[in-house]
Amino acid sequence: MTPSSQNPRRIYGDYTYSRAPIDSCYWAEAIPEAALAHPPARGRITTRIAVVGGGYTGLNAALALAESRAEVTLLDAEFPGFGASGRNGGFCCLGSHRASDAQLRKFGKDGPGEVHRAEAAAIAHVEALIGRFGIDVDRHSQGETVMAHSPRAMEALRRKAPALSRDFNAEVRLIERADLAAEGLYSPLWHGAMHMPLGFALHPRKYLAGLVQAAEHAGAVIHGGSPVLSVSHTGKRHLLRTPDAEIEAERVIFATNGYTAETLLPWLRGRFLPAQSSVLTTRRMTQTELEAQSYTSRQMSYEDRRMLHYFHLTPDGRMVFGQRGALLSSPRNEARVAARVRADFDAAFPAWSHVETPHHWSGMVCLTASLTPYCGPVPGMDGVFAGFGYHGNGVAMASYCGAMLADLALGQPTRALLPKAFAAPPPRFPLGRFRRAFLMAEYASARLLDR
Repeated sequence: MTPSSQNPRRIYGDYTYSRAPIDSCYWAEAIPEAALAHPPARGRITTRIAVVGGGYTGLNAALALAESRAEVTLLDAEFPGFGASGRNGGFCCLGSHRASDAQLRKFGKDGPGEVHRAEAAAIAHVEALIGRFGIDVDRHSQGETVMAHSPRAMEALRRKAPALSRDFNAEVRLIERADLAAEGLYSPLWHGAMHMPLGFALHPRKYLAGLVQAAEHAGAVIHGGSPVLSVSHTGKRHLLRTPDAEIEAERVIFATNGYTAETLLPWLRGRFLPAQSSVLTTRRMTQTELEAQSYTSRQMSYEDRRMLHYFHLTPDGRMVFGQRGALLSSPRNEARVAARVRADFDAAFPAWSHVETPHHWSGMVCLTASLTPYCGPVPGMDGVFAGFGYHGNGVAMASYCGAMLADLALGQPTRALLPKAFAAPPPRFPLGRFRRAFLMAEYASARLLDR
């Protein structure tokens, strides 16, 4: 196999992959870049397993490998958590796919059930890590609440609730519009809600920093500032080149998700579609301000529509509010999207229209054409594995898949259920590097359907 390109290419402009979109990330106040920075890899390095990418997938893989006493070296292009893992909305929740039950049944009659069980297990996996390592993640929210943006959406939630209760063996509770204020969840936009008692909200960088510490304590070696520029294969070994090092490894795990370079591996090209998501955070609000809006709950919530908003109050009274971002990448577009997010925030919470929002940032979620994550070997490359495509719900599922990838790299059965749907390689999107056109079409149709 010949080396991949020395000049990585991505489908968005350079601005998207720079530090600029996270200059004002609220999570960095508690865990700044300096707390996550690691020295770059230098010289010739030999390791049993190399992990490329220092987000939740890569860190969970590195931690599991190190705890199995495997020699592991993790490489991140910037610093651990630079990508989605250090800038997401803080939802440890169900989700990870957008496939229908009919699509999941292509992998067997129990296809949907396998995915449901894995999603619940992914939440439990994160919860167990937080407890085992004593990571203070500012945990809050008892499950998550789905808000109905229209009467028709509320009727749909009423129909869904019994099936969700059965599928997840959980007590799903409906909240009628008249009861939203009493629940501390009021907005003039919503027509009711549905509460699912699985999942919790957290501070994403505090969780990430805990994973870094746990992985290093277990024996993993972590390098920042080490973008992998090429991958080649000789005999039974893989050679990864960074600007300052050559890393030789028996096995390799690629965990770069929506920040993957098109030219990193030929097989990966076109099998993932990054989509931008934008988030703002208010200043800390007083109890009087919270009560003025009749929104005092710390529940993590989102709207039951395709172009959804997601939000939750932090323990100290800041509202984190996010939505889908732009299709273009530039400072001007970032400012335009920030204004749109703020306008949507004001519409949802009119009593807070005077409240400042000093923090705004954006990042990339990752979609696949199969509408499911992928967690498994890279076809045609013995000893190479990849995990990606969590569809905007990666806190739990990326963590879970990282641990599964560690087992696969060690050649042993996965420690927990890996759904057949997640083990099936996703097809390529048509249009190659121009596949963002699919997002344009989806956004247009979603706006029509969400009406």
